[in-house]
Amino acid sequence: MSGPVVYDRVALIGLGLIASSMFWAIKRGGLVGEVTGYARSQETRETARRIGLCDRVCNSAAEAVEGADLIVLCVPVGAMGGVAEEIAPVLKSGATVSDVGSVKRSVINAVAPHLPDDVHFVPAHPLAGTEHSGPESGFAELYDNRWCILVPAEADTDPEAVSRLRALWEGMGANVDEMDADHHDLVLAVTSHAPHLIAYTMVGVADHLRRVTESEVIKYSAAGFRDFTRIAASDPTMWRDVFLNNKEATLDILGRFTEELFVLQRAIRMGDGDHLYEYFNRTRAIRRGIIEAGQDTEAPNFGRSAKKP
Repeated sequence: MSGPVVYDRVALIGLGLIASSMFWAIKRGGLVGEVTGYARSQETRETARRIGLCDRVCNSAAEAVEGADLIVLCVPVGAMGGVAEEIAPVLKSGATVSDVGSVKRSVINAVAPHLPDDVHFVPAHPLAGTEHSGPESGFAELYDNRWCILVPAEADTDPEAVSRLRALWEGMGANVDEMDADHHDLVLAVTSHAPHLIAYTMVGVADHLRRVTESEVIKYSAAGFRDFTRIAASDPTMWRDVFLNNKEATLDILGRFTEELFVLQRAIRMGDGDHLYEYFNRTRAIRRGIIEAGQDTEAPNFGRSAKKP
């Protein structure tokens, strides 16, 4: 499986699951001439070199982005502004800067002011991931048939820059769509951010239930609780930054969730089985729709497997 070269050189700043999977997918598709990489941690850089992640692992972000046609910020949302400021002086004229953050409005506000006028900015968000993190967690198939949302910044984004980035993500196996930044943040609050917070909370509740020992929670955990723990195992730094940077949309959705929960509490208290059945039947259809859309499977691991290229 190989396609035309989309960029001569791509720099990945941050070398966790998302960047690692990008590199393996890029290599699988023959999409880029050279991929450079940088991670703030020396240990991460050494791991990347050991496993062959990136064609060249650099010791500074400036070194990694020098001469790059595309720079992808794969760091936590809260760190993107600082990285953009650091690399701005050495960005190649005509280069494109993108990112993989789960929040878009705050990323645009943090990154765009630092970029030179002759550099394009095309924010992006691949809707893919696992509960694992770090450079060794990546695999080439992560983006296959998943969605990547492009959120071109409001100010004069070059159509060619958007088109090339779209071609890269499609070459990595993703379906690509475009969306307004604020709408993206609301949609993701529903589909990702609020569910993660609920999962963290449910695992926290179990942790605080002194009537149930830790061993019992682990030994007798049924599928529902196992799913919560899988989600709650996600990178804590990333999710801290997501909630702090998508505060309004997440609080809006959590408010709606609380209202729905009160209705279900009342139905349980009043023994209203008809309401519970109708509600569960209606929401069950959402799950069937996700499977029919090819965005998940009924397999126990939800279709996610850490395949190595």
